[in-house]
Formats: sequence, C-alpha cells, structure tokens
Amino acid sequence: MYQDLSFREKSAWAMGALALIITLFYLADVQPISWRTGEAPPVDRHFIKIAIATIVGSIIIQSVLAARNPKEAEAPADERERLALARAGNHAGFILAFGSVAALLHYLVHANGDLLFHGILISLLVSTIAESALQIFYFRRGG
Repeated sequence: MYQDLSFREKSAWAMGALALIITLFYLADVQPISWRTGEAPPVDRHFIKIAIATIVGSIIIQSVLAARNPKEAEAPADERERLALARAGNHAGFILAFGSVAALLHYLVHANGDLLFHGILISLLVSTIAESALQIFYFRRGG
C-alpha cells in the first residue's frame, strides 16, 4: 500500500504525523504547568522546543522521502494534486483563523499575553494537522 502513494501523499502522512506528535508533546509539556499553577506558562522554552522539533523533523522527513524517490520528489504537482493542496490549505486557513480569533477574543476578556500566544500556537498546530488530513482526503478522493 505504501508504494502506491504519491510523493505528496506520503509527505502529507508524514508531516501530519509529525504535527500530531509535536502537538501532543506541546500539550504534555504545557498542561501540567497550567494545572499546577492555574496560570499560562511562559512561552519561550516551549516555543523553542516546538520550533526546533518541527524544523529538524521536517528536514529529516522530506530528505528521506526525496531520497527514496528523487524523480517524483522533483516533479511539479499535477493539476489534481494542486487542486487538493489548494483546497486543503484553504480549509486549514479557516481553522487557523477561527482559533486565532478565539484566542484574541479570550485576550480581550483576560488580558493574558501568554494565553494569547498559546492559543494562537495551538491553532497553528491544529490547522497543520487538519491540512495534512485534508490533503490525504483530497488525494484519495481525487482532488
């Protein structure tokens, strides 16, 4: 089955899994502090961990996938793939916007910049997972 997938679908599966793992890691790292103190934890060390994990993980994943099939990795997206990528990105953008606006409204009530940052970051992570899932869905459905 794995061999039947296109490069972009393999990439969507791998990047979605990476985003899910990073999101779970982030929640496991941040939530116990919030439960213990009742406050949003400072953002610096949590954000740095996530940024480094995302960058390193993405480079490794894309390098391995490209090394396994360099011709397919270099080929431009066909019309079906471009449509699937665009539709998934559009829907994921709505998820990011909704979460960001919710975080901003929460900030208006609570005036906590750390919570605002965490709210927007979790929106970004969730929209990334959704984008990968939607890419897979549209690739499977045919655009």
